[in-house]
Amino acid sequence: MKRTALITGASSGIGLATARALAARGYRVIGTSRDPAALAETQRAPGVEYVPLDLTDDDSIEALAGLLSGVDVLVNNAGESQSGPLEELPSDALRRLFQINVLGAVRLTQLALPGMRERRHGRVVMIGSMLASFPLAYRSSYVATKAAIRGFSDGARHECSPYGVWLTTVEPGSINTGISERRTRYIAPDSPHRAEFDRMLTALNRNESAGITADRVAATVLKAIDASRPKPLYAVGSNAPLVFALRRIIPATLAEKVTHRKHDLSR
Repeated sequence: MKRTALITGASSGIGLATARALAARGYRVIGTSRDPAALAETQRAPGVEYVPLDLTDDDSIEALAGLLSGVDVLVNNAGESQSGPLEELPSDALRRLFQINVLGAVRLTQLALPGMRERRHGRVVMIGSMLASFPLAYRSSYVATKAAIRGFSDGARHECSPYGVWLTTVEPGSINTGISERRTRYIAPDSPHRAEFDRMLTALNRNESAGITADRVAATVLKAIDASRPKPLYAVGSNAPLVFALRRIIPATLAEKVTHRKHDLSR
């Protein structure tokens, strides 16, 4: 039976790579974009149907209810990357980030689960970040959203798995997708955090430019989709097998220091 997958943010990066990979596997693939009509050919995967979705708009999310009732695979990939000192993050920017990265993904999942449960088969993949496991200064809001979607996924797994529906999270490390060009930044011109923030951001951009490809992350997403009993977490990139193994045996404070030194933060 031909499966149907819906992938949010399917016009670039991980979403586009995953859409291509699933379409090549014979899936019917529905990709979302804020404005499908404006997409260039390079932003479209062959054979993928594009539909509009604005995760900041509840009506836009609910408009996909009909499609979501029939999907076998949901990949919650769309999101915003945000940086800034905690004390300087605007409330409206925080609300927007949580709406896009967390609440929108959760609502889409709620709309997809009943149909998956009735058909006794389904996969929901949350695209997280290794920063949820290894938090970084000046990225607290982004870290919090990625930890939140992993929490929803981990907490709901047992609810859904008896019906053949599995929730899982894929946590990529540094990825070379151009996301650094789209990251939102909030810092005051006279911020006392300016010097360290700039060092972190320069290192973050450097690490991402040398990071893994979106295709490699997409291959991990497919691994989770194909598994008969997907694991709660798949991590890829940034030496994930080694660093997760080390985290289990070294003190949390040491893991914190290693993460910050990798981003040119000495404390």
